[in-house]
Amino acid sequence: MIHKTKEYLAHNRLWPMIDVLIFVVITLGFHKIWWMFSAQIYGLSSFITVSNWLAATVYAASAWLDAHIFRMDIVLYTPNVIHFNANNTAINVNESCSGFKQMWQVLVLFLLFPGPWKYKLWYIPMGMVSMFLVNVLRIVGLSFAMILWPQHWDFIHLWILRPFYYVVIFILWVIWVEKFGGMKRYFEKP
Repeated sequence: MIHKTKEYLAHNRLWPMIDVLIFVVITLGFHKIWWMFSAQIYGLSSFITVSNWLAATVYAASAWLDAHIFRMDIVLYTPNVIHFNANNTAINVNESCSGFKQMWQVLVLFLLFPGPWKYKLWYIPMGMVSMFLVNVLRIVGLSFAMILWPQHWDFIHLWILRPFYYVVIFILWVIWVEKFGGMKRYFEKP
């Protein structure tokens, strides 16, 4: 009887829905806990130190790409301000732009989501590095927005490029489920 139950579970078509449900619960739970304890999180000097360091690193990488790859006419100010001479606008890359929260989200998601630890040991750091790179590309995208469409900067920042983080996190999760994890794998025959 148990063998038939395991066999049924292994071939159940509901596994993708169960995986999505687990993803949603972890993601929403993370956000709820993060914002519930945000005052305490942002009160930690170590959190602020790492966030500021990440912001400075994202600023430096983005400014380098702006100046050397995309040939934008910029002036750099401290702390972390990219000024665009084309239309006298600027972007300030502060600790809230560091991507640190999204790195934590990747860490928590893949720590809690089912899958083998031998893959989690490299996939989680790779996911966190992905969040850093996405953030650099996000700031470069915001640089273009500031030069080309400064009147739409808030919309692009809040409704296009900020949600892009979550698109990438979802893609990382889909890759994880397809290649390494997911609940169905626990019921498959070895």
